[in-house]
Amino acid sequence: MTYPLKVAGLHRELPLCKASETLTIAAFVIFGDVELTVACAGALLEKAPEFDYLLAPEAKAIPLIHEMARQSGRNEYFLVRKAPKLYMNGVFEADVRSITTDAEQKLYMDGADAAKMVGKRILIIDDVISTGGSLRAVEELVEKAGGIVAGRMSILAEGDAIGRRDITYLEPLPLFDANGVAI
Repeated sequence: MTYPLKVAGLHRELPLCKASETLTIAAFVIFGDVELTVACAGALLEKAPEFDYLLAPEAKAIPLIHEMARQSGRNEYFLVRKAPKLYMNGVFEADVRSITTDAEQKLYMDGADAAKMVGKRILIIDDVISTGGSLRAVEELVEKAGGIVAGRMSILAEGDAIGRRDITYLEPLPLFDANGVAI
């Protein structure tokens, strides 16, 4: 089973994947899809508020944030990681629970990146916002760093996120029951 999606002028068939006994989600993965990544980055930038830096959680948003930085002429963007790296110093952390992971995780921000955010407008980017768990954790890290959340953007808003007024997205994405029927 698939879900037909039209986003940024392009059509894609998203495979439906069982997330639990009662919940199925449409898998949206931009990895390897250069055409979709370029089109979505451009469409989001058209709607973007003023910002100083782009920030995204690892990992599926990495191609998107890279392309948004390229198209906007930015030479630098930041990522929050799922694990601290040896080269990171003065690490900030926040707890997160996501619809696509089984257990609670942590997100980590490099202290050097955080130092650049003080007093700056940070535009948070993600591929899909669903429960908002990752978004909340990223916002917490921006606040700990002394940055100002300028906006929250994603390609898709899924489930309850569709009704949120504090995020900007390109298209809605429904959730599905165990039989693949939109709920």
